[in-house]
Amino acid sequence: MAVSEEECSSAKSRSSSSSTTSTTTHYLAKCVLRGSVVLQVLYGHIRSPAFLDVVFAKETSIELVIIGEDGIAQSVCEQPVFGTIKDIAILPWNEKFHARNPQMLGKDLLIVISDSGKLSFLTFCNEMHRFFPVTHVPLSNPGNSRHQLGRMLAVDSNGCFIAASAYEGRLALFSVSTTDGSNIIDERLIYPPENEGDASIAKSIQKNIIHGTIWSMCFISQDSSQPSKEHNPVLAILLNRPGEPTNDLLLLGWNIRECAIHVISHFSEPGPLAHNIVEVPHSYGFAFLFRVGDALLMDLRDAHNPCCVYRTSLNFLPNAVDEHAFVEESCRVHDVDDEGLFNVAACALLELRDYDPMCIDGDSSNVTSTSKHLCSWSWEPENHKNPRMIFCVDTGEIFMIEIFFDSDGLKVNLSECLYKGLPCKALLWVHGGYLAALVEMGDGMVLTLSNGRLHYTSPIQNIAPILDMSVVDSHDEKHDQMFACCGVAPEGSLRIIRSGISVEKLLRTAPIYQGITGTWTVRMKVIESYHSFLVLSFVEETRVLSVGLSFTDVTDSVGFQPDVCTLACGLVSDGLLVQIHQNAVRLCSPTKVAHFDGIPLSSPVCTSWFPDNTSISLGAVGHNMIVVSTSSPCFLLVLGVRLLSAYHYEIYEMQRLRLQNEISCISIPQKPFEQKQSSSSIHLVNNSTFPFGVDIGRTFVIGTHRPSVEMFSFIPDKGLRVLASGTISLTNTMGTAISGCIPQDVRLILVDRLYILTGLRNGMLLRFEWPDASKMSSTESPRFQPISSSLVNIGTALSGVRVPTSYSPQFSEANIFEKTNDLPINLQLIAIRRIGITPVFLVPLSDSLDADLIALSDRPWLLHTARHSLSYTSISFEPSTHVTPVCSIECPKGILFVAENSLHLVEMVHSKRLNVQKFHLGGTPRKVLYHSESRLLLVMRTELSNDMCSSDISCVDPLSGSVLSSFKLEPGETAKSMELVRVGSEQVLVVGTSLSSGPAIMPSGEAESTKGRLIVLCLDHVQNSDSGSITFCSKAGSASQRTSPFREIVGYATEQLSSSSLCSSPDDTSCDGVKLEETEAWQLRSAYSITWPGMVLAICPYLDRYFLASAGNTFYICGFPSDNPQRMKRFAYGRTRFMITSMTSYFTRIAVGDCRDGILFYSYHEDSKKVEQLYCDPSQRLVADCILMDVDTAVVSDRKGSIAVLSCSDRLENNASPESNLTLSSAYYMGEIAMSIRKGSYSYKLPADDVLNGIDLSQNTIIASTLLGSIIIFIPISREEHELLEAVQARLVVHPLTAPVLGNDHDDFRSRENPVGIPKILDGDMLAQFLELTSKQQETILSLPLGSSETVKSSLKPHLLSPIPVNQVVQLLERVHYALN
Repeated sequence: MAVSEEECSSAKSRSSSSSTTSTTTHYLAKCVLRGSVVLQVLYGHIRSPAFLDVVFAKETSIELVIIGEDGIAQSVCEQPVFGTIKDIAILPWNEKFHARNPQMLGKDLLIVISDSGKLSFLTFCNEMHRFFPVTHVPLSNPGNSRHQLGRMLAVDSNGCFIAASAYEGRLALFSVSTTDGSNIIDERLIYPPENEGDASIAKSIQKNIIHGTIWSMCFISQDSSQPSKEHNPVLAILLNRPGEPTNDLLLLGWNIRECAIHVISHFSEPGPLAHNIVEVPHSYGFAFLFRVGDALLMDLRDAHNPCCVYRTSLNFLPNAVDEHAFVEESCRVHDVDDEGLFNVAACALLELRDYDPMCIDGDSSNVTSTSKHLCSWSWEPENHKNPRMIFCVDTGEIFMIEIFFDSDGLKVNLSECLYKGLPCKALLWVHGGYLAALVEMGDGMVLTLSNGRLHYTSPIQNIAPILDMSVVDSHDEKHDQMFACCGVAPEGSLRIIRSGISVEKLLRTAPIYQGITGTWTVRMKVIESYHSFLVLSFVEETRVLSVGLSFTDVTDSVGFQPDVCTLACGLVSDGLLVQIHQNAVRLCSPTKVAHFDGIPLSSPVCTSWFPDNTSISLGAVGHNMIVVSTSSPCFLLVLGVRLLSAYHYEIYEMQRLRLQNEISCISIPQKPFEQKQSSSSIHLVNNSTFPFGVDIGRTFVIGTHRPSVEMFSFIPDKGLRVLASGTISLTNTMGTAISGCIPQDVRLILVDRLYILTGLRNGMLLRFEWPDASKMSSTESPRFQPISSSLVNIGTALSGVRVPTSYSPQFSEANIFEKTNDLPINLQLIAIRRIGITPVFLVPLSDSLDADLIALSDRPWLLHTARHSLSYTSISFEPSTHVTPVCSIECPKGILFVAENSLHLVEMVHSKRLNVQKFHLGGTPRKVLYHSESRLLLVMRTELSNDMCSSDISCVDPLSGSVLSSFKLEPGETAKSMELVRVGSEQVLVVGTSLSSGPAIMPSGEAESTKGRLIVLCLDHVQNSDSGSITFCSKAGSASQRTSPFREIVGYATEQLSSSSLCSSPDDTSCDGVKLEETEAWQLRSAYSITWPGMVLAICPYLDRYFLASAGNTFYICGFPSDNPQRMKRFAYGRTRFMITSMTSYFTRIAVGDCRDGILFYSYHEDSKKVEQLYCDPSQRLVADCILMDVDTAVVSDRKGSIAVLSCSDRLENNASPESNLTLSSAYYMGEIAMSIRKGSYSYKLPADDVLNGIDLSQNTIIASTLLGSIIIFIPISREEHELLEAVQARLVVHPLTAPVLGNDHDDFRSRENPVGIPKILDGDMLAQFLELTSKQQETILSLPLGSSETVKSSLKPHLLSPIPVNQVVQLLERVHYALN
């Protein structure tokens, strides 16, 4: 989040002490869930000229999204920008432009202004799957000053001109180059000129023509039939002059030839306040002027005589009809000005505003507006004839306005209300009739326009702001999950946040499937879309189940031999299934009993092939080809099938090859590659790129005990040929060979290029590719085209660095296997990753060569085949032994996992943007605690719509989200804090409230004169009087559960569903009609209450027998004599100078955070019942939250977006003053405000390593949740690991492949708001990019010289300035990636 430098001036350090002790804990910060607040939404040709993509611009990241044919928003990728985005726009492609790079031809660019002080031009690279800068244009100094350029953007509709403004009185104009050069910008003008002595510019500029605040601006298009560059652009701006009650509309002209700007005309009339000026597309001179209460259509074709041609009042719009779905709860209107001062993020950044720090949407923002104003709008895409706009007013009503241009003149048609809901802060109209509507502090939605109405289609999840969180291992799921208080009234909700890709758990069977050795799904025909059979192999048994409404055993009707262990099976041809076991290869023709396309006989027709005096060790089945291997002796055999007579076939041997090394795995591509033109995955490879004479359907890949991977081609006339071979020889950081490198599974992948993936038995994953042009002859080399230096801004020192193209066919049309004497080609090992310590199995989600894979090792991962190098994401499911996709009519995207001897049918919804489950609670949930004894969540809510009370404490079931009971506060009383406190052997809930309205803090930071109440609640275990069941939810069952495909075991599965399977869909808010038998309940009962002179904003337990509670600027040490919760006693108190906002304790240490002095350390002396202050914060700090890691170390988040680690020495000096400064050990600027920080508890087993010690995540891990909806984890690492990764980070921040995309100086950005010289907390997002690169790129980066900067050299150890071993860095980063997922 950005805050102006003027506002930051009060945060000066009161101490220059920045030295750290030798025992300092080093941290690495990694964002595991990116913020969900979307500030701007764009639509353009980002990845390809043929497709339109949606861009969600957030403050600290950019997300590329598509809205699919089903109306669901799917995330393509999200990229941190290592800066703060202020505004963003699309620069449309113009045919008059000359592309600086062939890969940019026809694609739109993103233009971004940020706190870097630069105007950044970004393009999307399909191969690297991320945005890269084309160029950066300096605008101002880095930072957030309101006088510097970089607040707002405007782009000419033809893509010829760009304007950038400051908040006040500063403007820059640019023209886009149409010449074939390296510069995007050819002309520029900055007003007022930076150098006032520049007479050539100053003499032609009128004085103070834009003195004031620029609220809005847009270009007024010229007639496109004439060359745009021959016309001087016209820019319309809305200007608020100091002291003026209204805003003026100014039309500015830029005389490019004379380099001058002048006022053409201005428009102003008495009336409502104008807040936005928006051009009408394809109208060449018309624009809408939006004011509070009305909208004016302006005719600006004659810029010297602007006039209004149409006026509509927003206060008399047609009312919404009753059938439209809308939120019935009262929603307070936020009267936002264009600066967004009451935006939650901006409000939290303001220092010492006159508002309650616990109330982010305080009374200052609650106004009753009598006039409606337009808050968002979007034009219909590519409508060149009659422009149509959909707009939303601040009451949540959505309308459409259409403009007609005909011979009779201009006509405007305003529709009735299309939809009513919450006010939308952004709208985007996309192809397919879909409208993306984004809400301020709640879930957005995708609406469908049909029959003159908008209809709800799907949600766009937004979990911001996160006001509190609790990390627990709920209901024994064996992994942590987070319960978070998200959103504000009326959209407040409780969310369950899990890591990895969301999985909807449909069904789990009984644990009766011991000894499964393999699972496969098989089709009856090659071209069928759905699977016909599920094959389960056991140690001495095989079962075949039909896939459909019920999984019925059809083993006998299929013909598989049931008393053997199946090694492999598949479809060799339509209607012909093959079973491979140790003694034979069996060919079966199933009957109609098994499948309606089966043969019309009473029993299946089967034939077998037997090996000669040996046994089969492995096998694979492909189209018209069967491949098997034997181990003693080592033979590779290719078998074929031929027809003898009706329904009678024969398996025969086509080729036999003696091998030196035993085969460990075999894989045959199931389908020839079919080029996809999918909007979600753009692949530009076609069949012409395959080598001449090589049929991909006659190709297979094997892994050997050599160890190696080898690609074979079988041509009936020529036999087997080894096309390519890759030797696996891996060493650890000590140079010794890594054991267990035998391939366990291998797959041939074709996405943009042909490559081979293999999973090893030691838990490693490898990617092999054909060698690049430098290692092959011109006739056989794949074609790589480097990005030009202008695309990635490579300096002369880095001009030799090879950068991948955005997209291109990766094979030339020459035959890469044409020269027989060059075979086999030696494959190049591109990337190595460790994903576990158990063998890695690779299971494609479909039969196509470009399908994503599930990589199954210690736990399941989704491997993204279209990504550069190796990219994988954890799947939110327990460790499994086997997995296979199950595609049926009822469950087209099903996946069957085998875990803990049970079959689990799930749907992987990796298209969902967030793995989050929502429970709508109403009001604003402020705090959440987990009560382990009752296994319930305790939620503190405010702003309830209840007439009796506006705040309560609720008991919530974590499975269904149902509110089981609640304790209502008195009318006018608001809950501010709560904490579980131990009293003897039980726990009570201590709640702090406010009995006063208005702010809690004076502008000076001191506490207001208010009153509050301290309440002690007991959670009683109550028996129900009847034995009836309690219905937790009554929603009708989902389709997937009503028509369960496991009907044969559904009776058992219903009661054996795992606890997390209920409401497992991220968007479900209730369960499916399940009644849980209960004979018990929990109720909150008041045991004690007392009124205190001040709002009770902070409570925390202390020493197992006390608790701390604050009132204003005083905190008390309280306890329960004789362990009686009905009696409370105050033993001692302490005072601060300013309002206390947070408190925490660790053993005897007490840490108190206030709104100005930062963190203060105290100690309580039980014998004298005195509180003594020991240490104080060296800097002024507006504390948001704090925790104590130990008695000497505190971690504190402030309201400017930083996290700081403060520590004190082990003992005080004898001559020390009563108040000693804490030492700032390390700090990290997140750019987001963390309102809640917690200690983490992770128990994942990490992969085995050769040298590096394991990272202990079970202690001292910090989890921070922010107002923008991010989750950031701070991981403790050793000093040696910190030094190693610091040297890597120093190289990553300057390399063009990984440098901050907006041009920020990374060190300056992450150290913002903190004194100079403070030790770094490493940036895990920057370091994570290292794993996305190939091994060659990694080596290039690690060998990169850091230049002659003395500051860089002095900050690193001398021996780390030399090249670093790649595998040492990869191993360490893999461990972090593994643990966090």
